[in-house]
Amino acid sequence: MANLKEVRIRIESVKSTQQITSAMKMVSASKLRRAQNAIQTMRPYAAKLTEIMQNISSGMDDTAESSYTQVREPNRILIIAIASNRGLCGPFNANVGKAVIQRVHEVYPGQYQTGNLDILTIGKKLNDFLMSRKYRVARRNDEILDNLNFEEVIPFAESIMKDFAEKKYDVIEVIYNQFKNAAVQILTDEQFLPIVPGDKGETVSATQKFDFIFEPSKKDIVQELIPKSLKIQLYKALLDSVASEHGARMTAMHMATDNAQELLKELKLSYNKARQAAITNEILEIVSGAEALRG
Repeated sequence: MANLKEVRIRIESVKSTQQITSAMKMVSASKLRRAQNAIQTMRPYAAKLTEIMQNISSGMDDTAESSYTQVREPNRILIIAIASNRGLCGPFNANVGKAVIQRVHEVYPGQYQTGNLDILTIGKKLNDFLMSRKYRVARRNDEILDNLNFEEVIPFAESIMKDFAEKKYDVIEVIYNQFKNAAVQILTDEQFLPIVPGDKGETVSATQKFDFIFEPSKKDIVQELIPKSLKIQLYKALLDSVASEHGARMTAMHMATDNAQELLKELKLSYNKARQAAITNEILEIVSGAEALRG
């Protein structure tokens, strides 16, 4: 009977866990819809803004004067890694942490050893992952994920852009999960600064066949578009990461709920077998006692 009691307790525990994972799955699904709408709305705007900037700036040498397009020796590196403040989302956070570690050792080992590589984490779980493995985290900005909106991203992006313009860093990269769908997140490593120039032969669109009149000058328009495009790019990466987080958590909770259901089937089968064995033993004891009385 002790075994039966243990199995009953475990069945109740698994049922309770299943209710929690099922509720978390529904909450994540609700948040995913909002996050998915946000990133799907932002992507066309960000892509068109980048296209406009490339089209206007193609063929111009004046853009080389921008502080955000200066290519320097990669002596000082900043890696911005974006993950999550919360767990229970499968390997979502760990994948970003592993990508950062791989990037450090395969691309910038010298800069890391000399202390010329800084890691900026966005997400408490990512910071914990790197710190537990003894990696230096120079800065962190977990609060930006609590109330993510473009107004909050602007000062953060401006501080990063200022660090590059003042030559505190020579290269700034962003590592994050790009949202594809609820079940698939694409680990992405993008160079944020300096701006990677596009192929002028490929970026020329059909609109450039026309002779536009620019007001103000083409150079002024480009100089205005570059900072705005950089802010949009960073905001899009954050939106991508948030949508990926909710998708990963919904998928993880869905799998946990299914696994709990399979475990319940096994436990109920074990319980029924143990209960049947106990009843059989009791019947045998009664029959043996009756036979003893007859003898």
